[in-house]
Amino acid sequence: MRICFFTFSFLFLFISLQAQGLESRVLDQKEQAVVIDEILEYRLDSLLPKLMEREGFDMWILISREYNEDPVLKTILPSSWLSARRRTIFVFYKKGDTFDKIAIARYNVGRLLQGAWDVDVYPNQFEALSKIIQDRDPKRIGVNISNDFALADGLVYTDYELLRSQIPEKYASRLTSAERLAIAWLETRTPMEIKWMDEVCAIGHAILQEAFSQDVIEPGKTSTEDVVWWLRQRVTDLGLDTWFHPTVDLQRSEMSKGEILRSFSNRPKQMVIQKGDLLHVDFGVTYMRLNSDQQQHFYMLRDGETKVPEYLEEAFRRGNRLQDILVSSFDPGKTGNEILREALETAKKEGIIASIYTHPIGLHGHAAGPTIGLWDQQGGVPGKGDYPLFENTAYSIELFAASELEEWGKMIRIMLEENGIYSGGRFRFFDGRAEQIYPIPRSLN
Repeated sequence: MRICFFTFSFLFLFISLQAQGLESRVLDQKEQAVVIDEILEYRLDSLLPKLMEREGFDMWILISREYNEDPVLKTILPSSWLSARRRTIFVFYKKGDTFDKIAIARYNVGRLLQGAWDVDVYPNQFEALSKIIQDRDPKRIGVNISNDFALADGLVYTDYELLRSQIPEKYASRLTSAERLAIAWLETRTPMEIKWMDEVCAIGHAILQEAFSQDVIEPGKTSTEDVVWWLRQRVTDLGLDTWFHPTVDLQRSEMSKGEILRSFSNRPKQMVIQKGDLLHVDFGVTYMRLNSDQQQHFYMLRDGETKVPEYLEEAFRRGNRLQDILVSSFDPGKTGNEILREALETAKKEGIIASIYTHPIGLHGHAAGPTIGLWDQQGGVPGKGDYPLFENTAYSIELFAASELEEWGKMIRIMLEENGIYSGGRFRFFDGRAEQIYPIPRSLN
């Protein structure tokens, strides 16, 4: 009943946020904590049992020590826990209608996991764990070890060796990689999280509209690095965080071919923005334990111009078309490498010079799930690219479409990144996507 009530109150809260300005739509810390814990409770009670059944585990053990946390365990900590405490052990057990959520700790972990360590009976924490395992007699015990996915490889060697040595060999032999379960937990978005991903992306879009405007940028004076630090400060002032340092770069007609196509790492850290520049930003925010990752383009109007030149807009439309090609290739069961290959083949048939380097997004920026290309691996990514796509998973659609501009006498790249969800057999972008290059100056109303 309480979860049902929250669903209605959550929807009311979310709808009311849409009418607020950017300053007031970010919840305070206490309000955020309530939402975070409600989402986590739903994930543990309703999502995790289904995922354990899907992946064939009747027990999942997570072990971490303070400040060296398993990335998965960190996503299970309640809002008031900012780290593990001493050695923290979580056990999840699923058999029939039984679902146990146990913390082998001296106290409960919030209201979500019951503490189950009586130190007077079992002074050794692993003895308490061993008793829990023996009482339940699990047939397949998952632990977080993985060759391909760092996010699913959180059980450190020391704790793994302690676990194996402290439990009966009968159960030690049943320990197996929980890679797919860990990824499933991290990548699957619930209905409440999907709503909040829309909000996270809307906030990111709004910040970019502020940053790339006449209110912030003065041609001939403002540098790309000035805008980078304006973004960082704005995020901090709003009470948000960012999971990576943003980048702002530009392409202009006076650049040589080598300059315009060089990698981010080789570009000058700071360039003064001039009229006629095509600006590009890579930016993301963290809010409600969820992340965004967005790349958009802005054009600094020359004297006498009232809109972005059509030849640049045409190049931009190729980028939008490449996005459409990629997401139309999404289908449950296809691997990231299969989706990449199909999308690149279609783009080639349409004459689009393309590169695709798309990644999952959600509880992490570069999140768990199928990798769909890397910028330097367009033939497929072994391991992470072999993982399949599932329903209710979110992606950062990251790519570029290159176009030869006669007007500039060189090739340019339209580098786009927008976030969205694959759910119900279709893909949609959170808070929409950029459909144009935005001019500077422009009306901000």
